Amino acid sequence: MKKLSPRARVLTGAAATALVGATAFGAVSATAAPAAPQAVPARAEARDTDLTRSTHLSADAATRAAQAALHAAEKDGQKVSVAVVDRNGNTVVTLRGDGAGPQSYASAERKAFTAVSWNAPTSELVKRLETAPQLKDIPGTLFLGGGAPVKAADAPIAGIGVAGAPSGDLDEKYARAGVAAVSD
Repeated sequence: MKKLSPRARVLTGAAATALVGATAFGAVSATAAPAAPQAVPARAEARDTDLTRSTHLSADAATRAAQAALHAAEKDGQKVSVAVVDRNGNTVVTLRGDGAGPQSYASAERKAFTAVSWNAPTSELVKRLETAPQLKDIPGTLFLGGGAPVKAADAPIAGIGVAGAPSGDLDEKYARAGVAAVSD
């Protein structure tokens, strides 16, 4: 290895010192914090007046309702799918009966969603399409008979949708059997 001249050693040392100094200054600058933020309580609770509460069917009740609807259809020899959604339209339970068509699963969910969203049986909502045909364009809805809301204190808490029978009237009959299984 070649030995550095005294001048090269001085220049190299000066450059190294400058680099170490700049790095230290940058590190101090980067870690310098602005004024301390205001302390947040360790346990903050929302005011009760800022909260809303809603009622939902339990998973057990939703399952009972779906089974009752499916049983009513099977008693009549119909091959259907049943869906139960909560107040927010989230699917809680789906049952696809033996031999039910592949389209019935999604249709049952959409009917249940429509019933809970509008707090009305879907057969009644079909009539509204005559005066407001654009309703059918709302995403996730299906305006065909076969959906029924489950209510508590006249507010919707779930929707039951049935699809696969030869008519919406039959689908809705089975959905109402599901509602009856969890109603007073």
